[in-house]
Amino acid sequence: MLLESVALLALAASSARAWLPGEHREIYARDGTNLFNNTALAGQSTAKRWLQASEKVRGVNLGSLFVFEPWLAETAWSNMGCGGQNSEFDCVSYLGQTQANSVFQAHWSSWITQADIAQMQSYGLNTIRVPVGYWLMESIVYSSEHFPQGGIGYLEQLCGWASDAGFYIIIDMHGAPGAQVPTNPDTGQYAPSAGFYVDYQYARAEQFLSWLTNLIHTTSAFRNVGMIGIVNEPIQNSGTVTTMLSDYYPAAYNAIRNAESALGTSANNYLHVEPMNQLWGSGNPTSYFPNNYFLAYDDHRYLKWDTSVTVSQSGYLTNTCDDNRNSDNETPTIVGEFSLSVPDDVQWTSAWDPSTQQAFYSQWFAAQVTKYEEYTNGWIFWAWKSQLGDYRWSYQDAVAAGMIPGNIANVNQAACNGY
Repeated sequence: MLLESVALLALAASSARAWLPGEHREIYARDGTNLFNNTALAGQSTAKRWLQASEKVRGVNLGSLFVFEPWLAETAWSNMGCGGQNSEFDCVSYLGQTQANSVFQAHWSSWITQADIAQMQSYGLNTIRVPVGYWLMESIVYSSEHFPQGGIGYLEQLCGWASDAGFYIIIDMHGAPGAQVPTNPDTGQYAPSAGFYVDYQYARAEQFLSWLTNLIHTTSAFRNVGMIGIVNEPIQNSGTVTTMLSDYYPAAYNAIRNAESALGTSANNYLHVEPMNQLWGSGNPTSYFPNNYFLAYDDHRYLKWDTSVTVSQSGYLTNTCDDNRNSDNETPTIVGEFSLSVPDDVQWTSAWDPSTQQAFYSQWFAAQVTKYEEYTNGWIFWAWKSQLGDYRWSYQDAVAAGMIPGNIANVNQAACNGY
């Protein structure tokens, strides 16, 4: 079954340019065997850096794996000894480095397993997005900073499993040096202010991107990584991000390309470089890039926090069905995060209760993914799993609850009829 599933995704690759939707790619096993035509992988630089093999990106985020978000998995957080701590930084400071390394490594080995990858594959998904922090590159972590150590080996193992299963992989820098937003554990630290937007922090991020690029191109397990997100959800609607656009974005692009050039990587094998899109609200990402070769764009769509949308089931369906997430004409765009969650003040009321409103949530999921596929290169749900007991934040739980079909190919294509 595994090889059959992979073969459906894999055909011989073009050597002329990037892969685009509807085209095909080579898929390699861990030993370098081409699973489609059984030819050997002659050096890692031959692995094509494509977009998805066929159809659209259909994926899940591996939230709370390498950047722990306590709200998503409070039981695991508490069991690690981190209860009452706001972020990874705080927990490592509290436990001490040795104990923190032990509990985080146990978490990395158990939160997402090879069985999870197989289950994702059985659901017809073809992509995973992996949020990581810059602290995976331990040499750039300051002595005053406190993060768990040893994560890169677990990331390599994960990407090996996903590559073996034929997944397209996006690695996203979710936690930036200094934190790109304040008081948010999504950055790996509950920083009182956003310290990312200065030259020396940009330089550390660029070092991280260069290091990660080198690993991706030289390590077999990373062979299906085709895209790097260069910073997740920077500050919105603020002049703070001006230097991010003018200084960091082009430097991040060059850091990745220079690492590839140093390895002798051919242009058709470059990684896609992915900033947040203009709809996110942190400025026009294309303003200062040296070129747009192998750029992609990350769109996040959470109606939960969009106060301009009428908070009703019909309002949500109408907005989703009318919403072109590529209206800024940035191509290719991927809706890299979305969920089924609704505003905190109504989420457990009778009109929104997930235990009684299954018909709505099933329709809304179908409406979102069909429209994202219509206007963009696809979607990645947040997240694969949680400990909330709420399928609105867990793809795995939503399938179990019948809100998402067990084979995503069977999603309701008529969900927007009437809206």
